[in-house]
Parts: sequence; C-alpha cells; structure tokens
Amino acid sequence: MIPTDKKNQMLEAAIKQYGRLIFTICSSMTGDSFEAEDLAQDTFLSAYKHFDTFDGEHMKAWLVTIASNKCRDYLKSAARRSVPTSGETFELVRDLRPEPEEVIVGKDTEKRVLDLSRSLKEPYQSIAIAYFCEHKTAQDISRATGKNLKTTQTQIYRTRSMLRKLWKEEFG
Repeated sequence: MIPTDKKNQMLEAAIKQYGRLIFTICSSMTGDSFEAEDLAQDTFLSAYKHFDTFDGEHMKAWLVTIASNKCRDYLKSAARRSVPTSGETFELVRDLRPEPEEVIVGKDTEKRVLDLSRSLKEPYQSIAIAYFCEHKTAQDISRATGKNLKTTQTQIYRTRSMLRKLWKEEFG
C-alpha cells in the first residue's frame, strides 16, 4: 500500500509531465474540449485510485491507456444517449474505426515483432512474446513464471534491447 503523501506526489508529477498529452488525446478522441477536460481529470483520478496496482514502469503508456479507455467508454455512452442522424452516424463510426492503412501497418508490425521474438533464445523469447505480443504486464509474467518481479523487469529491459537491435538489422 502506497502512503497517501507518496500517491499525491506521484499524481502531481504525472499531471505536470503528462497533463497536456492526456488532454490532447481526450480532446482528439471526443472532439469536445469541455468533455476532454472532464475525461482528463477522470484519467488522473483513476490513476490515483489504482497507483497501488501500477508496476512503476511506463507511466506514460499506462496513463494513455486509461485515457483512451475513458474516452471510448464516453463515446459509447454518448452514442447510446443520442439519436444520431444518418450523417452523424457515418461520422461517429468513421471516427471510431482506424483507417485501413493503420490496421494493415499495425498487423504487419505485430507480425514482425512476433517473428523477431521467436528468433530469441529462452528466457527472452517467452518474455518477448508475453510482454510485447500478448501485452502482459511485468507482474503478470512474474506471477506466471514464478520469478522475482525485478528479474522479470530486467529480462524485459534486455529483451527490448535485443529486439531493437534485431529490428534495426532487419528493417533499418
């Protein structure tokens, strides 16, 4: 359990460092700056409530995920509350769907990362697949393998370096 003073410090630091980013994400996803302000606040409140479960790594990614989920939930509930006209329906669906190019590039990148991960030797291969392909947290991997969390975090760090090196060799 993290003491309240420490949580308050963590929240202040997160807001200073990532506040603008989170607001920008919320604003671009909702198209409404007033709602974006509320959703950004909700993001940081949710982070504050869940600091005890946060593994301490990748604060930016963690906050962006929370913000994205808050915005998606908002958009789903907003869509249910209103009766859109046909033009609004098209815009809403178009905004929620990724562009075809994004889907293709994303799938291609995922496949490349999986292929590179499979080329690694154990234990780095299973760490790479679990962390980078299956998007498991360091805590989840640590529990599943029975390894110390710090050991798992070190292996993730080393795996990232190995994958980065292989990616540069393979794809420039």
